[in-house]
Amino acid sequence: MPKTLEVVCTRPDCELDMFELHYTYDMPDGTGATDFRCPYCGQADGLEEVHA
Repeated sequence: MPKTLEVVCTRPDCELDMFELHYTYDMPDGTGATDFRCPYCGQADGLEEVHA
């Protein structure tokens, strides 16, 4: 099963709570939250991985 990644946007002006990224099998090693942009506000500087 491909890896999934739960991400939150911590920007105070963003209304998005959390989203989940579903990787494909060919996603490069080391890909993380900093490689993406928030789908709601479009910014990358507020994304953080959720650690359980």
